[in-house]
Amino acid sequence: MRVVILGKGLMLANIILGVLDAGHEVVGVFRYDYTSKSKLKIAMEDFFKPAPEITLIKKLKLSQIRLKSANSDAFRKLMIAMNVDIIIIGTWKERLTHQTYNIPKIATINIHPSLLPKYRGPNPYMQTILHGEEYSGVTIHLVNDDYDAGAILKQEKVKIYNYDTSKELRERTVSTARKLVTEFFNDLDQKILTPVNQNEKYATYFPAITGEEMMLDFSIQTSTEISRTIRALHPFLPTYITHKNAYLIVDPYNFRISDKIFNYPPDSIINKNATDCSITIVCKDSKAICFKNLKLYKRHGIKKYINKYVEITK
Repeated sequence: MRVVILGKGLMLANIILGVLDAGHEVVGVFRYDYTSKSKLKIAMEDFFKPAPEITLIKKLKLSQIRLKSANSDAFRKLMIAMNVDIIIIGTWKERLTHQTYNIPKIATINIHPSLLPKYRGPNPYMQTILHGEEYSGVTIHLVNDDYDAGAILKQEKVKIYNYDTSKELRERTVSTARKLVTEFFNDLDQKILTPVNQNEKYATYFPAITGEEMMLDFSIQTSTEISRTIRALHPFLPTYITHKNAYLIVDPYNFRISDKIFNYPPDSIINKNATDCSITIVCKDSKAICFKNLKLYKRHGIKKYINKYVEITK
């Protein structure tokens, strides 16, 4: 089959590999960057700091589509000229119109990193961790006029571990996506796929986060909520502890929740150590979190700062 893939990042790379694993032909790759950045900026980034998917595309000598929109007349004419069987989408902000998604001879499908109909929206990696889910997943579904709402073709769970950040969850998810894409094509070859409509009763949608979540608030957040926020935002956004006029950057792999209950008001600093750049803060649920390897935002001298300015609550 002749396949065109739209996407970005690790999801794009793994979809490419999944199609090739199934023995089909990737006749074009349309990177989302071309819809949101100038060609000059893309060329500079690709030359000086190429992302893994760019290295893969170049290594495989895949044809790139360099247009501003998948809904443009130029893209539609190209799809017709290329005699495309399937368009696959993986991480794409633009909503495809029916004039576009109806062009392929077989279908246009989307690879969504959640167990649809739950967690529709732009970043399920963050949202599933923020909401304390035990599982996320990968869903292959038909594209229709609504975001992430088409009939489901294949689906598989992905376990979320207590120590996962969005980085680890994304890595396991895109690996699962590669396997699922290969299985999809094998099932399609054998004509054993049956689309199943999503049950709107269980549908949830979460928009992009605002950025306010980066500022941790120990007076209103429990230790569990703080932990989930730190893990969910990494590697997309840093999280900060505000202290006086400074912002302390949290290391998402160097914090620990104490099992003890402390008789201090929330937001109290009960310990500090300049040697390992750590402070311990009480949360709303009276549990404390020890943050190590802290850094100062746009400033140097974290050890000196902790020694001089961080005061222990008494």
